[in-house]
Amino acid sequence: MIEKNTVPTLYDWAGGKEILEKLTELFYKKVLMDDLLYPVFKNMSVDHTIHVAHFIAEVFGGPKLYSEGDEGSHYKMISHHLGKMLDESKRQRWIKLLLESCDEINMPDDPEFRSALVAYLEWGSRIAVINSGKTNNPLNETEPMPAWGWGIPGGPYISNQDS
Repeated sequence: MIEKNTVPTLYDWAGGKEILEKLTELFYKKVLMDDLLYPVFKNMSVDHTIHVAHFIAEVFGGPKLYSEGDEGSHYKMISHHLGKMLDESKRQRWIKLLLESCDEINMPDDPEFRSALVAYLEWGSRIAVINSGKTNNPLNETEPMPAWGWGIPGGPYISNQDS
């Protein structure tokens, strides 16, 4: 329950663990029926949908089900993308199917939530494409989990030396 006059986490606003598990279950059913994405995901584990739901839950401010359970770490999540050779067409289809799934399960569609959600998907999927062309994980094994909030873009970093 969200208390009055408090800013909820993205996890709470989205609807919690159950809605994220429902989202990833529906989404990966679509992925396995998609000609472009099926080859990438055809060998995913039976627990993949739950692991991804728990990863998103933790990143969005929910319980640490992913990193404190048996599921993994940010390092481990990155390692799953290594060598997958993802490209822009796959990335865009992945986002399209995920957002369609969000609508189908009636996730919040207010502009603030969707802005934060799309920002995270853009950020994460672009990192996945970059890492998919690598063979070695660029992260340290102790790298903390990302934390995503409502955020307000501040613009690119420009050092004082560029002035």
